[in-house]
Amino acid sequence: MAATSMARPGDRIVVRGPHVGDADRVGEILEVRHEDGSPPYVVHWNDGHEGLFFPGADAFVEHLDGDPGEGGGAP
Repeated sequence: MAATSMARPGDRIVVRGPHVGDADRVGEILEVRHEDGSPPYVVHWNDGHEGLFFPGADAFVEHLDGDPGEGGGAP
């Protein structure tokens, strides 16, 4: 599974900017819809928006509890 597997509420999701120099999009995962932690996720984005998110290959999960787990860093 992709680096986004095994997310938990409170984890951070990062989507890389599409071009060199573009800012990353960062959000907090509020809700995980599947018991195994797989997408989709309800995310509160750093711009204030909230919504259901299906991550692509440009996204990864950062576990903020210090447990690197799967996807604990850049892909």
